Amino acid sequence: MRQVNFQGARQQPLGSGFNAASTATDVIHGVDLTGRIAIVTGGNAGIGLETTRVLAAAGATVIVPARDTAKAKRNLHGIANVELETMNLVDPASIDAFAERFLASGRPLHLLINNAGIMWVPLRRDPRGIESQLATNYLGQFQLVARLWPALKQAQGARVINVSSFGHQMAPFNFEDPNFQHREYHTLEGYGQSKTASNLFTVALNQRAQAAHVRAYAVHPGSINGTELGREAPLELFQQMGFCDAQGTILPEVAAKLKTIAQGAATTVWCATSPLLDSLGGVYCEDGDVAELDEGQIEHRPDDPSTARGVQPYSLDESSAQRLWTLSEQLTGIAFAAN
Repeated sequence: MRQVNFQGARQQPLGSGFNAASTATDVIHGVDLTGRIAIVTGGNAGIGLETTRVLAAAGATVIVPARDTAKAKRNLHGIANVELETMNLVDPASIDAFAERFLASGRPLHLLINNAGIMWVPLRRDPRGIESQLATNYLGQFQLVARLWPALKQAQGARVINVSSFGHQMAPFNFEDPNFQHREYHTLEGYGQSKTASNLFTVALNQRAQAAHVRAYAVHPGSINGTELGREAPLELFQQMGFCDAQGTILPEVAAKLKTIAQGAATTVWCATSPLLDSLGGVYCEDGDVAELDEGQIEHRPDDPSTARGVQPYSLDESSAQRLWTLSEQLTGIAFAAN
């Protein structure tokens, strides 16, 4: 019998024992990944780098596809069990080429962690005319999973982890104008839409993939200090959000509530390795556990990043998830049955 999370049917915390303060090292304690193969996109910086480090330390072979391989080589220096590859998520041909190289190795893929993403960028479009946050944060995920599907099936128990965000609460998916061709562009709306898409993809993938023994999870890492995600954001935006002073320094009271890099990677690693999830998939997770369904009972305070929690029902909706799958096949030109 297939277990699905459409409409949040299984969206309930499990009581894992972990919380916002847990680190990636905490949640993987006692787990042996010897012989396992993992791919971590964006695995050379921020929480992706910590994810790579912790999985490799547990014995996994970790492949890190990166756009800037010189930078990635520097950042990954000294970490054993890591293979560096080339891939640019905004370039469909680059995704295909990377996937073909991996499939040619004949290896199974036990963990695919779609960690790479962008945020707070001006309006840009990829060569297909697709808005860049949608292309990078979601369609790149869809294409990579589709192309690596034979290796995921071969693993007989693979997990796909899509790094989403509380930012999905900023916008549902706009099926009428997903690429901002007929509406004003707001970067946070584009970001929110892309993360809602990632959530919808997760529930649909998990529902379709169970016969192949593949499970999927969406992850909110938390509000994290020290990542590169906001490198293109104007200072005025952070000031308007009450995060920093006139000089651009993060306010101490805000910094105290932000996660560290090690804490930010914890939920990704938990979803990738926890035995509690052996029979559960399609769920949106945060703080080392399955998140609470947000039906209006959660108070979100802009001045307190720790209140950025919960998952919106619209990002788990079955009809939207199936409609997005069809649109994704059209936009990528990939027929992906996932079975």
